[in-house]
Amino acid sequence: MSPRRNRPRRDDAAHLDPERVRQGVPSVQQWRDGDWQVRGVSGGASAKTYRCPGCDQEIRPGVAHVVAWPADDRGDLTDRRHWHSGCWQARDRRGPALHRGRGAPRHG
Repeated sequence: MSPRRNRPRRDDAAHLDPERVRQGVPSVQQWRDGDWQVRGVSGGASAKTYRCPGCDQEIRPGVAHVVAWPADDRGDLTDRRHWHSGCWQARDRRGPALHRGRGAPRHG
């Protein structure tokens, strides 16, 4: 028998909060229009359809994307917006985003 013992390795993933893993960890990003909390959403965690304010197209369930909200906004979930990852990264190059409100009419 080998002098090494076969010990189970400590699996750090087993000690993580499953909800935090599913939702991602927010980070603060600085843009021309201010600081934004940004959180990545994996395709497996995406279960609803959202409309991207950058391109006005749908983000279908199962598509990885990002959620962003103003960093100085404490606790107001109505300012969260779901963006295609590419639209979020290109938003400074695109010009002003659509930033439609929840009650705004949708284009046909």
